[in-house]
Amino acid sequence: MERIETAADIRRGLDALVLLDRRLGPVRAVAGAVPLRRGPPGFHSLASVIVSQQVSRASADAIFARLSQLVKPLTPDGFLAAGESVMVKAGLSRAKQRTLTALSAALRDKALDLDDLGNLPPADAMEALTVIPGIGPWTAQVYLLVAAGHPDIFPAGDIALQAAVGHALALDARPKANQLALIAEPWSPWRSVAARLFWAYYREIRGAEAAPAA
Repeated sequence: MERIETAADIRRGLDALVLLDRRLGPVRAVAGAVPLRRGPPGFHSLASVIVSQQVSRASADAIFARLSQLVKPLTPDGFLAAGESVMVKAGLSRAKQRTLTALSAALRDKALDLDDLGNLPPADAMEALTVIPGIGPWTAQVYLLVAAGHPDIFPAGDIALQAAVGHALALDARPKANQLALIAEPWSPWRSVAARLFWAYYREIRGAEAAPAA
């Protein structure tokens, strides 16, 4: 399995996508620069994705910055030792406190190995992540895309991707997750690059960054 590791990988994926689907040529032209969006695998990156659940990019960035200042270093052991008062001060919701606590405990107890996820097929990696309470498909997919470098992941439940694809393809309504997953199937094996393309397209048409922070 080839990973998405460099800007050259993004360019190669974009070239392949416009050949797979001619509709993506104009999307690429509007999108402009398509960032790599890669962070290192591990707790820090997955915690950032969890914080991003169901909030705006600006809110997620602010909450995660506070958390990173309050818990140094931001590791599973550090998070578990910090206590509830620090979680509240950082602005974490009860649900995210529970998710990050469950994740930290799983990593401490070696029930989950984040470094190994990059070596697994996407379905197996998704299964390993989603057994953690509070980690659903969107969180798992975004982590695998931005931290593990999987080349063929498309977070169809992402609202910004739904809006971007609906606008770009002139659909009558914003596609729901199951519809978007079907639309994205022909973009395999480059769906992770397609996701980056449509996040960049969304940035251009809406004037706001909606992609999860890498």
